[in-house]
Amino acid sequence: MGHWYAFFFYSLTSYASVLHNHQISLASIFFMPLRSVNLPGVGTKYEFTTDKGDTVAIFFTKSGTIQMYTLQQGCRTPSAAEMTPMEARRLGNILTGAIIEAESESVEIAFSALADLRITIHTYLIQKAIAGKTIEDLQIRTKTGVTVIAVSRKDRNIINPPPSFVFETGDAVVVIGETDQLKRFEREVMVD
Repeated sequence: MGHWYAFFFYSLTSYASVLHNHQISLASIFFMPLRSVNLPGVGTKYEFTTDKGDTVAIFFTKSGTIQMYTLQQGCRTPSAAEMTPMEARRLGNILTGAIIEAESESVEIAFSALADLRITIHTYLIQKAIAGKTIEDLQIRTKTGVTVIAVSRKDRNIINPPPSFVFETGDAVVVIGETDQLKRFEREVMVD
């Protein structure tokens, strides 16, 4: 599926319910032949036809589920999937390439409205070499451009820790930045 359709799905699963609530037409945003129909008692249906002639329809039901139907050109029977809102967002993430890479504990986010912006969120375990030091001592943002957005310590999560936050061995730190910034962070801060 091309980049345009991945963009469509991401936008649809992330924004369509918000747009629907504010009565904004999706067709005015995507500049493609997109049809939307309010179905009394059922919900709202969004439908478009791909360049190959396949039809894709998404239903936001009154019960809160999202149903996706695809009908390949020349076929009589559609394929269907029913998803929770969380599953629909996950599908949107997969289609846009913002999927979690389990081995490296990271996720890269690409913003559709800002074509050149790709941000990565990554987790690291604090080693003994930097335990006892603060975020400020390590000059993390100054040296690397990375921002520490959370630390998980035992049964506690610290969101947006202050510069005076002291790391302990085994802390799981969540950082955000561009790929080159994360590489600098690994080289200059996460040393053994």
